[in-house]
Amino acid sequence: MRFDLIVGFVNPNITEKVVATAKESGATGDVVIQGKGSGMEPSSFLGLSIQDKTDIVLFVVEEHHTNKIIKSVSDECNIEEPGNGMLIALNIDKVAGLSNQIKKIRESLNTEQL
Repeated sequence: MRFDLIVGFVNPNITEKVVATAKESGATGDVVIQGKGSGMEPSSFLGLSIQDKTDIVLFVVEEHHTNKIIKSVSDECNIEEPGNGMLIALNIDKVAGLSNQIKKIRESLNTEQL
C-alpha cells in the first residue's frame, strides 16, 4: 500500500469545507496548521507588507484516493477562484502510525470504484 501527502494552502473561511469534502472522498484524517502567506500580488498598507492568513491542511491518503480527493475539493470548494488557495500532492516513501487506518482504507478500496 502506497501513500501520498496532500497539502492544501487554503483560505481559513473554507478550511472546514475542505476537510469535510476530503473525508467524504476517502481521507481518513487531517492536520490543520495556521499560517500566513501571499499570492502573486503581495498586499501592502502604508508601505508595510500584509500577509493573509492561510490554513495549511495536511492529509496522508492511500494513493488511489489522491485524484478523487483533489478533484472533489477543487470542485466543491472552488479552489481555482483567486484567494481560495491551492492543493499539491507528494509521494511518500515510508509511513508509520497508520495501522489503525489501514483496515478502513482497505475496506473502502474494496467497495469503491476508483
